[in-house]
Amino acid sequence: MSYKIYLVEDDENLNLVLSSYLKKEGWNVSSFLNGGDAEKVINTPPDLWILDIMLPDVDGYQLIKEIKNTTPNVPVIFISARDQDIDRVVGLELGSDDYLPKPFLPRELVIRAKNILDRFNVNNSNILNLRPYNINESSRIVKYGEATIDLTSKEYELLVYFAKNPGMALSREQILDIIWGDDYFGSDRVVDDLVRRVRKKLPKLDIETVYGYGYRVNEK
Repeated sequence: MSYKIYLVEDDENLNLVLSSYLKKEGWNVSSFLNGGDAEKVINTPPDLWILDIMLPDVDGYQLIKEIKNTTPNVPVIFISARDQDIDRVVGLELGSDDYLPKPFLPRELVIRAKNILDRFNVNNSNILNLRPYNINESSRIVKYGEATIDLTSKEYELLVYFAKNPGMALSREQILDIIWGDDYFGSDRVVDDLVRRVRKKLPKLDIETVYGYGYRVNEK
């Protein structure tokens, strides 16, 4: 499975080495040399963060606070060359899922990352991600961070349809068939009204109007 990884490490050589090892697993790796650049992508979360604690500007402690405030369910691995016991304890208190003291073998980081990703993938097997929203198909609960968003049955069904077809242009007729059934008789403008309501309740969702055709949801 091609996971999306964010690596934040200010040592350029180590950053290149770790990125290389992670990419060999077939993962999509974005690397950052400082906390400021990493802050800019917090609202477009990965499947896993790997954070160095000691950074030249915004440190790993501040970053993990912002990450967990925005996307509390995204796992984080802390790496650090400082006092191991203190960093491990503080990291766990702030919500990190693992800690790796420097120096370490790059392969060990890959193994730890695999274990965390596999565990989260199993635990979230019924979770659909339409960033920044999470949809639990088992409970039919939609969340933004820790906040639950109340949707009607048809609003929820439309959101799930979008989540399972990201980036695809969906016609009004397709949406009608899926949400209302192929025996529906009436105007396809009910689709426009439904989309309007979903846009209002999930304002961070990028629903693009495909004029004369239908709608497309773009992943952020």
